[in-house]
Amino acid sequence: MNITPEIKVLIQAALREDLSNIGDITTQATIPQDKIITATINSREDGIIAGINLAEEVFKIIDEDLNVTPHVNDGDNVSSSQNILTINGNAQNILAAERTALNFLSHLSGIATETEKYVEAVKHTKAKILDTRKTLPGYRTLQKYAVKIGGGTNHRFGLYDMVLIKDNHVAAAGGVKNALDTVKNITNVKIEIEVDTLDQLQEVLDHGGADIVLLDNMSPETLKQAVKLCDKKIITEASGGINIDTVRAIAETGVDLISIGALTHSVKILDIGLDIED
Repeated sequence: MNITPEIKVLIQAALREDLSNIGDITTQATIPQDKIITATINSREDGIIAGINLAEEVFKIIDEDLNVTPHVNDGDNVSSSQNILTINGNAQNILAAERTALNFLSHLSGIATETEKYVEAVKHTKAKILDTRKTLPGYRTLQKYAVKIGGGTNHRFGLYDMVLIKDNHVAAAGGVKNALDTVKNITNVKIEIEVDTLDQLQEVLDHGGADIVLLDNMSPETLKQAVKLCDKKIITEASGGINIDTVRAIAETGVDLISIGALTHSVKILDIGLDIED
């Protein structure tokens, strides 16, 4: 991952949140200022790593003289007890950076690991696994990066890069046709529209103004009917409460895309810890 100025600002904000302008008072009180140690960051369960260079950047922002050596790359599968990163240098600075580095690394690795499970579950179909905008404020670039590391595909990044006419837009515009009529002159981005019923889907197909149709909260049986109705005239996307137990059946309906908010809004971290070598 490229550490952009925006990401560096996010890292610095996370460090300020933890250290304020005072620092790690526990470490300062218990460990000599000139103590040198070697610490390792280790995975405590199987998973996929994402955010290695983020963790490196945290340590380097705290102390550029720390010697940080990664042993894996983003996208690598790791097993329990596997060494991910080694840090050598000032003990106080290593411990001051520890939690922030682990927070980034464990969160992003958790997203990558969870995404890979969904991708694996549908690999026998044509369906692609997509993320959503249900991300932590300020963390969207990082979370969507982790989805890609896990084999997923990014949906739109924000409200600015794609037209997605949701149910509230349809309601406020006065219906599917009215909503599509208002955007028919937009040509530089994809146009997607959400539908809840097959009747709405038929309206979209009759209009012809959308590139993608979002089939929201439909059962597998209804999705099969929707895919058949579309007959490859429009890209189909399934969404709405899909989880690891239901994604296979959704994919087998023939939809092109499956968007899953749970990849980012409620994912479990990958258990990763830091240990000081004896």
